[in-house]
Amino acid sequence: MTATSTPVRSGAAGAAIFAGSTSRKYNYFEPRGKRATHYEDVTVDVQPDPERYLIQDWIISFGNGKGAYTKDNTRALSSNWHAFRAPDQEWERTHYQRQAKIENMVQSVINNARKAGAHLVFDKAWQRILQVHLGAWKHAEFGLGTSLMQAQRYGYTQMINNATLTNSSYKMRLAQDITLYLAEIGMDIEGWDDEAGKRAWLEDPIWQPTRHAIEAIMGTEDYLEQYFAINIIFEPMVGELFRSGFLMQAAAANSDFITPPVISAAEADYERNLANTIDLMYLMVNDAQHGAHNRSLLQSWVKKHGDLAAKAASALQPIWSQPHSKPVSFEDARAVSQERVGQILGELGLGR
Repeated sequence: MTATSTPVRSGAAGAAIFAGSTSRKYNYFEPRGKRATHYEDVTVDVQPDPERYLIQDWIISFGNGKGAYTKDNTRALSSNWHAFRAPDQEWERTHYQRQAKIENMVQSVINNARKAGAHLVFDKAWQRILQVHLGAWKHAEFGLGTSLMQAQRYGYTQMINNATLTNSSYKMRLAQDITLYLAEIGMDIEGWDDEAGKRAWLEDPIWQPTRHAIEAIMGTEDYLEQYFAINIIFEPMVGELFRSGFLMQAAAANSDFITPPVISAAEADYERNLANTIDLMYLMVNDAQHGAHNRSLLQSWVKKHGDLAAKAASALQPIWSQPHSKPVSFEDARAVSQERVGQILGELGLGR
C-alpha cells in the first residue's frame, strides 16, 4: 500500500497517511467479486509478505536468514500466490460451526442407535468387517490428516494454509469419529476386538499398499504435492472407493443403518476439499508465466501417486467378497472410481 504523504522511514503511529486510512472497510486487496466477502476480510494477507507490505522484510526469520515463509517450499511456481480464494469460503468461525454440527449429528446417530439396539442385529460377518477394515481405515484418515497438518505450515499464503488446515481438521475428525463409533457399539457386542483394526493396518496384506501410498505422501517435502496427491489422486482412487463404493453401499444390505450416516459427512467434506484443491491447481496449470512448468510437474505427481493408489485400490478387492450380502461388486465400484479420477484430472487438463 502506497503512502499519500512524503515517504518516511519510521514505524511510529501516524508517521504516514495511507490511502483509505479513514475507511472502515478493508481495501488493501482485490476481492474476487465486486465486494470482499467476510472470508476474504479475515483471510487475505493475514499472513504477511515482504513483496506486498513488509518494507522491513520478514518480521521473523530463521538463523540462516531464511524467512518464515518461502516460495521454494514447493516446486510449483506462481506469478501471484495471493490469487487463490477457497470456494468453500471457510474460515475459523465457520469451520468450528460446521465441525460442531457434524459431531452433534454423529453422536446423536450413535446414541439413538444404541438405545434402539440397532447395532445388535448387524450381520456377524459385517461386525467383523467393521472391526477389521473400518478399524483399519481410521488409521488411513489419521495419516492423511497428519500429512495435511504438516503441509499447511509451508504454504506461502494464508488462503492456501487455511484450506489445507481445514482439510486436515476434517480428516482428524473422521478418524476420531470412527474410533468413538467402533468403541461405543463394541461395548454392547460380545467378543468385540478394539485392536483388530490396528493389527490389520500394520499386518494385513490387504492394507499394506494403502499404507505405502499414504506414507509416500507423508514423506514428500513439497506441501503442494501432498495436497494434490491426497485430494486429486488418493481420495477418488482409494478413499471414495472404500467409503462410498463399499461401506455406503453394503452396510444397509447387512442390517447396518448406522455406519452410513457416520461416514456420510466424510463424503461432504471431500467435495469441499476437492473444490478447493481443483481451484488452486487450476490457477497453477493456467498461470500465464509458469503454466507449462506446473502442468509437467503435476503430471509427474499423477504418475507417482497414481501408481501407488492403483495398487492400494487393487489390494482392497478381497473386502468386497467378505459380507454375506454383496449388493455391489468391486469391479463396478472400481469403474466408478476410475471415471471419477478421470473427470477430476480432465478439469485440470491432465491425464492418467
